[in-house]
Amino acid sequence: MVVISGDDKDLTKPRVVRQVLVDEGKVIVEGVNVVTRHTKPSAKNTKGGIVKKEAAIHISNVMLWDAKAKSPAKVTRVREDGKTYRVSKASGERI
Repeated sequence: MVVISGDDKDLTKPRVVRQVLVDEGKVIVEGVNVVTRHTKPSAKNTKGGIVKKEAAIHISNVMLWDAKAKSPAKVTRVREDGKTYRVSKASGERI
């Protein structure tokens, strides 16, 4: 995936999606939208302190990465033999 808008926008750097939140329409992307949480000491974490983690971003802010074209890919769906495939518009390759 490529982040196409926001503070972490970079159209040349593909990133890894850690989680897809389908009901909310959001994704958690590695190294994007890092937030700081202050935690109290607890049984699990006896020290507490400051924890940095990735927060979710809206799915409209990311695009698929086309490895062949080495760029973000606009995608169309093609139906063959009763199955649906995603195909990059630029390179024509299946994703």
